[in-house]
Amino acid sequence: MEEKPTEISSSKMFGGYNRRYRHFSTTLGCSMTFTVYFPPPSSPSQKFPILYWLSGLSCTDENFIMKSGAQRAALGEGIALVAPDTSPRGLNIEGEADSWDFGVGAGFYLNATEEKWKNWRMYDYVVKELPKVLSENFEQLDTSRASISGHSMGGHGALTIYLKNLEKYKAVSAFAPITNPTNCPWGQKAFSNYLGSDKSDWQEYDATLLIEKCSKFSTPILIDQGEDDKFLHDQLLPHNFEDACKGANAPLMLRMQPGYDHSYYFISTFIDDHIHHHAKALKCA
Repeated sequence: MEEKPTEISSSKMFGGYNRRYRHFSTTLGCSMTFTVYFPPPSSPSQKFPILYWLSGLSCTDENFIMKSGAQRAALGEGIALVAPDTSPRGLNIEGEADSWDFGVGAGFYLNATEEKWKNWRMYDYVVKELPKVLSENFEQLDTSRASISGHSMGGHGALTIYLKNLEKYKAVSAFAPITNPTNCPWGQKAFSNYLGSDKSDWQEYDATLLIEKCSKFSTPILIDQGEDDKFLHDQLLPHNFEDACKGANAPLMLRMQPGYDHSYYFISTFIDDHIHHHAKALKCA
């Protein structure tokens, strides 16, 4: 068993606790933080299913926990929230902090293949290492009942991770996700640097292309998208994903929300719907 995570902060909320931890990630080769919201247990033996939340560009594990207000609905549904960080940190790779949309805070939830960025393996961290760390160290968490969600870059991560691991996650949802990264500037910048120039390698991390390979969905995909989001038409491209879902006969609830932007004001408005969406799938597990 690897070294236990160290608790670095704890804040009571709605009777439960937001607890932040630090541990050394063997996947990423650096120290990482993650935050868990533990609802108050109804009995000493209660085990909570998990909703993983993947955050967007320039975020850490704290943004969602501090801004979304998701804990109230999570408490009501008896779900633990797990928020990892968005990239490796502290490796001091040349250029890692030169721009807000690449490098530190911008891991894109993939496994980089270019030598310079070989530590950027957030896909393996989220899908493999973090669940193992949780399972080995927190007996109150039931990692076999898990669901996944996220925002923007994290929405991209949630969708692609779900579509590549339908057996691991009971449901997926996203807020303003980057749904077709091979066709937008954010995705093209990240993929060309992390994965190289062969665009066939990019397809493995594009939800619009992955959906065509999937079948037998147990629950609909839920996406909320603000109509006043300044990134809607050049970066997020939800209608490309919608068209792909129709072609694949995949169940999608794409809710275009008039007047809303890309911020946590938008997320906090609709987060309860997402918690209930995941709770329904997790309770059927």
